[in-house]
Amino acid sequence: MSKVFILSVGGSLIVNQKGIDYIWLKKFRQFILQEVKRGSRFFLVVGGGLTARQYAQAAKKVIKASTVDCDWVGIEATRLNALLIRVIFGSVASPLIVTDPTKAISSRHKIIVAAGYKPGWSTDYVAVLLAQHNQIDKVINLSNIDYAYNKDPRRFKDAQELINVSWPEFRQVVGNTWHPGTNTPFDPIASRLAARNHLSVVILNGGNLQNLGRCFKQQSFRGTTIN
Repeated sequence: MSKVFILSVGGSLIVNQKGIDYIWLKKFRQFILQEVKRGSRFFLVVGGGLTARQYAQAAKKVIKASTVDCDWVGIEATRLNALLIRVIFGSVASPLIVTDPTKAISSRHKIIVAAGYKPGWSTDYVAVLLAQHNQIDKVINLSNIDYAYNKDPRRFKDAQELINVSWPEFRQVVGNTWHPGTNTPFDPIASRLAARNHLSVVILNGGNLQNLGRCFKQQSFRGTTIN
């Protein structure tokens, strides 16, 4: 039976301090195409990551750039990353990158690539909207962390991994506000919408594709599940 997955692909997986991680991109492409051959279909929502932050920071160093302008810079970074993802999947992917997640997707392509929409909306939020408008009950967030934590593990030695957590508990961790470039396990505004729509969100390390495969098969995996 065909399965449809929404993957929110963090920009940190595509571009890191060393540059574009083409080695990961090769592995990711092969992995997703194998899953497509098994009958799966994918919405890949691509984030801006380091590229978005660097461009926004550059603008702020030159002028007193507005939040909206910096957000537009970040949105364009997500679209550049999304174009790269769309290109590497060739004809298997829809030629059009989705930039409006408030509509049901009519394309029958096995891979649909989406990017940022408008200021104030993260790509996590875009992923939740796509789930809402396409009757999909789960979003899988791919980042560079294995788990979400109850507090920032970089600052607190007693931070604990979250394995299975409720939306009220998770929202206490991430808060209620989001700004362009904010680094949280899952956007607080997207979290609020996901909770309201009774969606499940999984957070896991996109660098471990075998682990992602176990998640697809509903086997035991390393990661955080929020519902």
